Amino acid sequence: MVEIRVGRTRDAKSYARLKVTAPDAATLDAILELVGPLGARVLDNQDIRTAPAPRDGALPDDFYSTTNLETQVRMRGQWVPVANTEMDLAIVVDGDAGAAAMKPMSEVKAGEAVVVGHSGIRVTPLARLSSRDVFSFMNSDVSSEKPKAQVIQGIAQEMRGLRERGGRVCVVAGPAIVHSGASPWLAALIRDGYVQALLGGNAVATHDVEHALYGTSLGVDIAKGSSVEGGHNHHMRALNTIRRVGSLRAAVEQGILTQGIMVEAIRAGITMVLAGSIRDDGPMPDVITDVIEAQRQMRAALRGVDMVLMICSMLHSIAVGNLLPANVRVVAVDINPSVVVKLADRGTFQAVGLVTDAELFLRELGEALGVRP
Repeated sequence: MVEIRVGRTRDAKSYARLKVTAPDAATLDAILELVGPLGARVLDNQDIRTAPAPRDGALPDDFYSTTNLETQVRMRGQWVPVANTEMDLAIVVDGDAGAAAMKPMSEVKAGEAVVVGHSGIRVTPLARLSSRDVFSFMNSDVSSEKPKAQVIQGIAQEMRGLRERGGRVCVVAGPAIVHSGASPWLAALIRDGYVQALLGGNAVATHDVEHALYGTSLGVDIAKGSSVEGGHNHHMRALNTIRRVGSLRAAVEQGILTQGIMVEAIRAGITMVLAGSIRDDGPMPDVITDVIEAQRQMRAALRGVDMVLMICSMLHSIAVGNLLPANVRVVAVDINPSVVVKLADRGTFQAVGLVTDAELFLRELGEALGVRP
C-alpha cells in the first residue's frame, strides 16, 4: 500500500489523499506526473534505491526523472536535500558523503549511483503566495487586460528589494527589445545594478551592435521608424565589425562600441551567455555554438537567481524555464499570449505573464525604478 498526499502549503492541515494498493511502476509514474506540480509526497519508510549508470551519458532502467520542486531523498534513515533543483534530470548520490544532486543525463558518468524507482523520495510543494503579493495577483489566466502599471510597479518593488539584499535578477532577452526601441532601457537597468545575468542568442547581440553602430535594427531607423537605404545589410556589417576585432569585449575596450546592452553588460561585469542556433548569421564571436556547452553555461548562470524576466524570446524563455527550480519567480513578457501558455505547458508552471510589447514594459519598469537611458 502506497499513500500519496498532496497539499498546496507547507503547513497545510489537510491534504488530498490517494491510496493505491501495490501500484506498478507505470501506474505510480502516471499518478506522480499528474500531482507532481502540486507537491506530491510518497509516504514510505524506505531508503532510496540506486543503480549504477551503465555508461557515460546514459541512465539505468527505471531511473527517477526529477521535477523542478524542492526534493529530498532518504539515505540511511535520514532525509537529505537534493541539490541543483531542475526538471527532467536524474538524481545522483554520493553514499560516502551522504549527499545527492540532480544531474543532466549527458553529464552522468559510468558507475555513478543513480536513484531508481520512487522509494525514499519526497517532493515539497510551493507555499501559497499572499493575496497581496504581485505574483499572486498575476498568476491567473493570461490576458492583455491586466492593469499593467500596477503589476510593473510590483515587479519594480521586488527588484529594488533584491538589489538591496544582494539578490540576483536574470533577463532573458530577445531581439524585439532592440527592434522596439527598448534597448536603452534594458541597458540602463544593467548599468544601475538591477540585472546580474543576461541570457540570449546571437540576434539580440547582433541587432544591439547594429543599433549602436548605425542607429538601425533590421535596417529600420529606430528613432524615425523608417527604413534606411541599404539598411538590410547593416546587421551583417555589424557582425563583421565585431568578428574583425575578435569579441564584443575587445570592441568595447577599443572604443568601437560605446553604447547599448552589450556595452553595459560588459562594463558591469554581469554574467552573459549567448547561445547559438542553426539559423544564426555570423555568428558573433561570443556566441556559444555548441548547444550542450551553452546549456551548461546557462545552467551555471542561473544558480542562485531569485527572479527571471523573460522578454520577447519564446525559445530561449522555454529553454531557461526548463533549467529553473520552481521557487524562482518568473515573469514572461510578450506580445503573444501563447508564450506564457507554452512555458506552463512545458513545466514552468510558476511563470506569470504580461501581454505587452517590450518597449512599453521596459520603459515603465525603468521609470518605476528611477533609471534613465
